Amino acid sequence: MRHILSLLMENEAGALSRISGLFSARGFNIESLTVAPTEDATVSRMTLVTTGSDQIVEQITKQLNKLVDIIKVVDLNESSHIERELMLIKVHAKDVGREEIKRLVDIFRGRIIDVTDSAYTIEMTGTGSKLDAFIGAMDRSLILEVVRTGVSGIARGDKSIKA
Repeated sequence: MRHILSLLMENEAGALSRISGLFSARGFNIESLTVAPTEDATVSRMTLVTTGSDQIVEQITKQLNKLVDIIKVVDLNESSHIERELMLIKVHAKDVGREEIKRLVDIFRGRIIDVTDSAYTIEMTGTGSKLDAFIGAMDRSLILEVVRTGVSGIARGDKSIKA
């Protein structure tokens, strides 16, 4: 099962390395990872996606909580949450195909953020399945490059993770 872990951690050198080392030492895979400082510059928030049974993720959470750098760990799958991912995709766009690409971008509520005589760069946010569906709807021969951020997630309502 896919789990989204949200961590608050000290914003210090080596913290990311210790966390990823914990995963690799135990043979757990990290599917995506995003890290950035919070409103407090001394604290960073990490959103990590991994797969495993509830039992395995509970074990991972306990191990993470033992690390000195970790302030708090929450499995967002345990409650209602919102998740988004950002994708930048560069596509070959020439002649009559340009209008078709524009229509597809509009259908998926994306934005064309760069235009050249032969390519569009498209920005799209949403769930991973939405981004996958857009890629699936595109003619694969037109795709030049794809960059994705990985998942960012937050609990719904007034529930929050605070240090």
